[in-house]
Amino acid sequence: MRTQSTAPPSASPRRVPSYLPVVAAVFGLALLPLGVNAQWTNRYPKVAGYGHHVYLEGYELPLLTAGPIDPAVSPDGERVAFASRGWIWVMDLASGVTRRLTRGGGIDARPAWSPDGQLVAFVRDDTEDTEIVWVAAGSGAELGRVDSPGLELDPAFSADGTKIFYSSAESEVRALDLWAVDIATGVRRPVTDAPGLELKPQPGERALVYLWKGGGRDRVVVRSDDSPEPRTLIEGNIASMARPALSPDGSTVAVNWPTQDGWDLRLLNVADPGPSILLASGGLPLTPAWGPSGEWVYFSEADDRERLKLKRVRAAGGPVEAVNVTARDWGTATASLRIRTVFEGGGAPVAARLSVVDGAGHPLVPDGPASRFDGQSGRVFFYSPGVIELTVPVGEVTVAAVQGLATPESSTTLQLDEASGVAEVEVVLSPVWDARAGGWSSGEHHFHLNYGGPYDLSPDDLPPMMRGEALDFATPLLANLHNRFEDQDLWTWRHSGGPPFVRFGQEVRSHFLGHLGLIEIDDLFWPWVWGPGYQVYGSDDRANAEPLRHARAQGGFQYYVHPVSNRGRPRATPWAEAPIADLHGSVPIELVTDAVLGDLDALEIVCLWSDEVLTSQIWHLLLNAGIPIVPSAGTDVMNNFYRTMAIGVSRVYAQTGPMANWSTYMDALRRGQTFVTNGPFLEFSVGAAGPGGVVPAGEVSWSLDVATATEVDRVEVLVNGDVAWSGEGLDGPGSRRFEGDLTLPEGGWVAARAVGGPARWPMMANYPFAHTAPVWIGSVGSSDPEARQTAVAELLAILGVARLRLTAGYGGADIPELLGRFDAARERLEALAAR
Repeated sequence: MRTQSTAPPSASPRRVPSYLPVVAAVFGLALLPLGVNAQWTNRYPKVAGYGHHVYLEGYELPLLTAGPIDPAVSPDGERVAFASRGWIWVMDLASGVTRRLTRGGGIDARPAWSPDGQLVAFVRDDTEDTEIVWVAAGSGAELGRVDSPGLELDPAFSADGTKIFYSSAESEVRALDLWAVDIATGVRRPVTDAPGLELKPQPGERALVYLWKGGGRDRVVVRSDDSPEPRTLIEGNIASMARPALSPDGSTVAVNWPTQDGWDLRLLNVADPGPSILLASGGLPLTPAWGPSGEWVYFSEADDRERLKLKRVRAAGGPVEAVNVTARDWGTATASLRIRTVFEGGGAPVAARLSVVDGAGHPLVPDGPASRFDGQSGRVFFYSPGVIELTVPVGEVTVAAVQGLATPESSTTLQLDEASGVAEVEVVLSPVWDARAGGWSSGEHHFHLNYGGPYDLSPDDLPPMMRGEALDFATPLLANLHNRFEDQDLWTWRHSGGPPFVRFGQEVRSHFLGHLGLIEIDDLFWPWVWGPGYQVYGSDDRANAEPLRHARAQGGFQYYVHPVSNRGRPRATPWAEAPIADLHGSVPIELVTDAVLGDLDALEIVCLWSDEVLTSQIWHLLLNAGIPIVPSAGTDVMNNFYRTMAIGVSRVYAQTGPMANWSTYMDALRRGQTFVTNGPFLEFSVGAAGPGGVVPAGEVSWSLDVATATEVDRVEVLVNGDVAWSGEGLDGPGSRRFEGDLTLPEGGWVAARAVGGPARWPMMANYPFAHTAPVWIGSVGSSDPEARQTAVAELLAILGVARLRLTAGYGGADIPELLGRFDAARERLEALAAR
């Protein structure tokens, strides 16, 4: 429901229950390591020397799934422990009956048995750090733990049962090495000391097998008494979810390993690895483990609905068998909780994003679809089509719901007892803004359906998420995992009968020159990768103009993604501007060249892994130079991760009017009839023109309607990048109208911006930000002489630094095409300065 007022709203922000952790850290990706004030930093402790911390959190930390994962068979072969719903369970293999071993607020995963079957060790995750805990296998009574300021992962008992091996950084100044703790004394010591990540220790009688990720390669390695230096058994690039398991006799390693066509489960001979033996293929096997006799290899794998199942296959080969849970003993009474989400005023149930926790703050999840973890707030969430049912332990339960960015979080707490049976709860959502009533359609133009995570998603998994996020248009981008080019079979898939609408695009990643998004194209661009750091194409004299022109020739739309990050430079507040000189080395090398020479349609202004304010500063320079670049937005989340933000929490709104289809949406996006946002909503007009339109110079009135489901510190009107008017924002959910008058110069542009304040649900970002596309003065691409001179000088400086970076990176290689484009861009800028 859209409202307007001439005063700040009186409603205060909805209270978040104290047991729902809210922090300012966020989760994401950048081309290089980000600093503490960048858009994404890290929620969990860092690991020294490891730049892409998003991959560490996404690939290496535990998952919470409704189904079983991390199987560990007991030494007597009669039971299997696994993680499920964030607790450790123990299944009787003969009957399939499963009892819950652990409970409490922590998220427990990755169990391991002691050789005598008396202890179970596991990882406990409090959503900000991890530790190793061991308990009595019968009662679940806690007997010991290992915790440090750094991460602890992957416990495994020594062959004699006196020690627990595990992976730990100990502190943020260390790499993630292997350690051992003496169970009797608690004394711990390092076992390895190598850069990168050392994970999943598998101690045998005389050897130690583990996963080593570092130096751009992922390896399964072995260290033995007679050869203390690690010996590689198998290696590759971005083996993301790969985990080795050592057979009971120490002779064989089972490992899940990626290929161009999917993932295999394979066996390696430890003494002489050579060619591996295929056990299973065609799926995505996870967390393999041996049975004690060496006859079976157990693993987990998701079905088509993202529900994890326990499976096994004989080490000698043969069909894969299901290992089914027949019944669950929760150790307490349970109830069925049916959750219904509706809009204020009633009506049919509506799709929503939900977070449900018990009285201890432990996440509660349905059997399906898969749950996910919001690294900004530390909350587990999932999607409901409008009505969904969960099995939960009796006691206190809190349900929180949002839909997209327009609904303030709505929550309710109820008490369930043994007599509850099927308890029903209705959560009412009250949007602060109605996009469709105003003729606005939302789009997200940068995320990846599959990117090495634990699920193999299909495009059909997207519409339910999009409905829960009130997202109309989405263009998931196919992207390479280093030397693998996956999901190509999805290229022609369409969802055109929406909303929601889905069409695939491509991310072309010449890491060195800058990443590009290409949408609305029929043919993929090849090669996907080139430039320094890549083999084969590493010295190609190939400019980003090639894929940009490839897209334009097909009528496509092209843009630079996640352009500018802070790289650790401190600012007074996360949303403060920085001196342009500080950003020279942060701008993608070819961005200015491509924009100046007219090969670029848009910039991704809002993205979880870059900085909106700093990116806007570079965008403003281009606009001031008279280069009409429109804004775009995307999250850059990897959608098949467990630890990932929601799609659409960074998005663009386009003024499509009552007709919303691909054609009308793309036309509005190209014309810049848009605003981009990670939370606030802006409806801006100058005279009779809105974003993308043209207004005459001179005296003009403006109006700005701002709405937000959280709060926003500051609202501004910009003329040629300078703040012409500023006002206080909103201190809670609601809307407000701002109005005023301006005297516009003869050329340039006008836009509105909202920025600053805390970020909390429904947002998943570091700070609130929204920015309209420009309203042009006189004509599209006009410029004010003084602003143009200043902008051109800054762009020339950025271009000069970029050229130095280019030649240094190519190390003397012959690159006349690239250098020629830099020369042409400099000539074009000098011509603009001479106007």
